[in-house]
Amino acid sequence: MSAERVVRILLAVAGLVAGYQLGQGLIDHGILVGGFLRAWQVLLVGALLLGAVGFWIGPLIVVGVRAGTRWLSSSVQRIPTADLLAGAVGLMSGLILAVLITLPLPREIPVVGPYLPLAITVVAGYTGLMVGVKKREELPHLLRMPQGAERVRPGRDRGGRKKLLDTSVIIDGRIADVCSTGFLEGPLLVPRFVLEELQHIADSSDVLKRNRGRRGLEVLKRLQEQAPTMIEVIERDFDDLGEVDSKLVRLAKLLQAKIVTNDFNLNKVAELQGVGVLNVNDLANALKPVVLPGEEMLVHLIRDGKEQGQGVGYLDDGTMIVVDGGRKHIGQSIEVLVTSVLQTSAGRMIFARPKPLERAL
Repeated sequence: MSAERVVRILLAVAGLVAGYQLGQGLIDHGILVGGFLRAWQVLLVGALLLGAVGFWIGPLIVVGVRAGTRWLSSSVQRIPTADLLAGAVGLMSGLILAVLITLPLPREIPVVGPYLPLAITVVAGYTGLMVGVKKREELPHLLRMPQGAERVRPGRDRGGRKKLLDTSVIIDGRIADVCSTGFLEGPLLVPRFVLEELQHIADSSDVLKRNRGRRGLEVLKRLQEQAPTMIEVIERDFDDLGEVDSKLVRLAKLLQAKIVTNDFNLNKVAELQGVGVLNVNDLANALKPVVLPGEEMLVHLIRDGKEQGQGVGYLDDGTMIVVDGGRKHIGQSIEVLVTSVLQTSAGRMIFARPKPLERAL
């Protein structure tokens, strides 16, 4: 038997009983009795009328209860488990404090006496709930195992400051290589909205986007296999924000975490808002061989530069070399002398001149 039919039957029975009781009350007060209606008719009409009402509103109640249940379930699922646990602990602490405060209070206080315990309970419970949610980050420290109770491999522990991974750095893939070396410590947090963006990219009709999204999902799988204790998915989302970058910055500020990225624009926006950033490009540039002005190198020029007479080539690691006066050597490999090096978060550029030109000067 379906839930709708069960509710209909129960409401119909309840309506019959309520209608009978209503008719009996009218009879006791002498209402509607006499004239065209007799007592048994009043009872019958009241019972049938309210019974029919209960029978017909049954489906509406079932639909309303189901909609309310779905809304409550989806709302609870969006709340991180840490928030639920911390809020419950805070609420219980507030209620216990309210009991300790209200027990000694006299009940003979004029006007507010009967309502004062209820008001104190509501205020203390709400305050405890909010404090618990605000202090949720400190709860794991209270439950932390004693030192030496658990051993993990170097570079795989969860100590250190939390780090949020953005979509670009996951697709890039180099973060997995950095983690495998053990140089990166602390938990790596992957927000749920970043996973959803990766899934959306992987399902794109564009072949290039689809390949990038699938690569990002493969990198996450590799990270989980390499360091399962370091990877944690964060369920928190911000429905009032549309951009993933804005959500990342707010979440980083909320968790007091750093953002790991190779997105130049996100890097600048986060720094302007006081959020720490770990740029993978900065790390890659720092590990590149140092090139000093005056050094000689062999470079193959492949295209024109932005300025007149310039030629552009690339080193094996992707570093761009701009050669003044190198346009006439495009398609050739020539020896050049480095004149200056420009280092930025977006990458590194080397400026040089052909070696014969330097000697002539």
